[in-house]
Amino acid sequence: MSTGRSGALPSPLWGGVRGGGGSAGLRSRVTQPPPPPTPPYKGEERRAIFLKGALAIVLAAVVCLLALWRFAATLPPLDLTQAGLRSTVILDRDGRLLRPYATPDGRWRLPLAPGEVDPRMLAMLWAYEDRRFESHPGIDPVAILRAALQLGLNGRIVSGGSTLSMQVARLVEPRPERSLAAKLRQMVRAVELERRLGKESVLELYLALAPYGGPVEGLRAASLAYFGREPARLSHAEAALLVALPQAPEARRPDRFPERAGRARDRVLDIAAQRGVITQAEAQAAKAEPVPAARKPFPMLAAHAADAATALDPDARVQRLTIDGRLQATLEALATERANAAGPGLSTAILAIDNRSGTVLAQVGSPGYLDASRSGAIDMTAAIRSPGSALKPFIYALAFENGVAHPETLLDDRPVRFAGSYAPENFDLSYQGTVTARRALQLSLNVPAVDLLETVGAARFVARLRAAGARIELPREAPPGLPVALGGLGITLTDLARLFSGVARAGSVPNLVRRLDGPEATPSAEGRIVEPIAAWYVADILRGAPPPDTALPGRIAYKTGTSYGYRDAWAVGFDRRVTIAVWVGRADNAAVPGLVGRLVAAPILFDAFARYGGEPEPVAVAREALITTTLGLPPPLRHIRRDVPKTFAATLGVPLKIAYPPDGARVDLGLAEPGSRGSLALKALGGVPPLTWMVNALPVAEGARRQSEWHPDGAGFARISVMDATGASDSVVVRLE
Repeated sequence: MSTGRSGALPSPLWGGVRGGGGSAGLRSRVTQPPPPPTPPYKGEERRAIFLKGALAIVLAAVVCLLALWRFAATLPPLDLTQAGLRSTVILDRDGRLLRPYATPDGRWRLPLAPGEVDPRMLAMLWAYEDRRFESHPGIDPVAILRAALQLGLNGRIVSGGSTLSMQVARLVEPRPERSLAAKLRQMVRAVELERRLGKESVLELYLALAPYGGPVEGLRAASLAYFGREPARLSHAEAALLVALPQAPEARRPDRFPERAGRARDRVLDIAAQRGVITQAEAQAAKAEPVPAARKPFPMLAAHAADAATALDPDARVQRLTIDGRLQATLEALATERANAAGPGLSTAILAIDNRSGTVLAQVGSPGYLDASRSGAIDMTAAIRSPGSALKPFIYALAFENGVAHPETLLDDRPVRFAGSYAPENFDLSYQGTVTARRALQLSLNVPAVDLLETVGAARFVARLRAAGARIELPREAPPGLPVALGGLGITLTDLARLFSGVARAGSVPNLVRRLDGPEATPSAEGRIVEPIAAWYVADILRGAPPPDTALPGRIAYKTGTSYGYRDAWAVGFDRRVTIAVWVGRADNAAVPGLVGRLVAAPILFDAFARYGGEPEPVAVAREALITTTLGLPPPLRHIRRDVPKTFAATLGVPLKIAYPPDGARVDLGLAEPGSRGSLALKALGGVPPLTWMVNALPVAEGARRQSEWHPDGAGFARISVMDATGASDSVVVRLE
């Protein structure tokens, strides 16, 4: 058996297997080992492949650059005229925005420097839009290559290759088509912008031109429109929203599509977190913030002052006023609050002046610029109105200056008829009898004021107001009469405030300053309303005027006024620092029953001083002021009596008059010499002795003779007055040298 089995092995079938024929050949192919791997390239081969790839990239880049260069040669010069167009903005003294204006084509495009933007917002912008903004020349080859590869692999645009500079180029030269030529144009312009302007200016252009929906353009306008504040401090959510909106400004407008805006904002937050600009916790907290669903109005502080500034200098895009924005805002709120409480149709105006510099700190022309029910567009600080009794202090000042009266001079407050027909009455229809000039002014008594005006002369009084720079209008251009003491003339709130500021400044009326840059309007004339001693007398009297029921006494010097028919209520107050003037009434000049200065305007005045802040500072005492009682005065100054005919001397044909020195004279007394002490001869004609001589409202000589002398302390101007026993007086101004 074994032999048979062994003989079967070399059978033809088996032998065929061994010989490799038939199926045995298939088996041999399956079982043979795989071919050895291709050996790696040698170093020379790798370098050759790298050089070929690099050469291809360089050639492609050269071709692209040549194409861009030839394309750039076909473009016209870059025009940045429209890109430089900005909204006009009015700023306060510290650079805070008071009011912006839209551009002529209706866009809000406010100027903004990169340094005025929250740094976190800029970091998000670079992380989301252009990570290599600081290093590329306007186009980013890495971003363009990445965008091209993603387009080739995905068949659609996954990420863009535009830089911020290219986006600025698109904004500077907007093109409706989306084509290769348009993209090439953006690339060329981006490089041109960076070479011409630099990184800082390109970024500034983006911040000014980026669209945010509707007429809102630029980061500053968008921050004000959607958040109501400047972009110097933004939350993470606010910054992310402002980064996202320019990508699709109309589709993502928060006031129309808040959900889309929210999703776009959240994507910016995610990318900012991924790239380390913010933490994941900050991103999650920012996503929880609501998206603003409506636009906020742009600021409109000091609207009337802004209108006046732009009318004066319409080409200036940035104008800086002297107004204090914080004080302006609080006084506008006060005016609106009090006008609403006073009744429908009533308007309120407030003006604040810095006494030292004459700068306008606040100008509230109406309770609401857009409030048509109160004629809010009319600037009531510049409207001519009747001042009522508000000008009485200047009658007293003129009397003090001319030596006619002193604060402690006694005056008669009783029924009297002037010039045969004019019979003024006090506001409460009562009379106080004999009172001091101080008390008469503090109580705003009418008869003593008219009595003093008759003494100093109505024409002279009005001339003094005009010489101080005030615009005075008289009814039908009639000559001034005694009714001007009680409001029978027209004046603006601005001029009234200037006159009272002059009292605080020792008689020198300020020339108002409204701008810190650029041209001023026709300057109000700077003049003198009274001499320093008379100014201090008035300030000291008004500081003792009884305040409103809700205010403390003795804090500010102030005066009120009520025009005939209850059409205007006034209150003007001052201390050494500031003068504030208030007017309340209707812009259409209609009567308002119960509109009384002390009841309506004075409380607003005292509230305005409280909002101004700080402790009131009284006006400094005049060094030469005569502080005494009535009995300490020279006899002619103790009591001005109407029962003594003031024209007695005239009936004798010799009215009182200063014969020497003549008015306006320059008298050389040798006072320029060290230690010299000259004397000035004083001589009067007429009058009823005894005569009292006064210099700058201070008595210097008294006696029955009509000649005297005075020894001045030094050179300068001096007002010399003389008064006789009847109260008649004369006055001159001389310059001593």
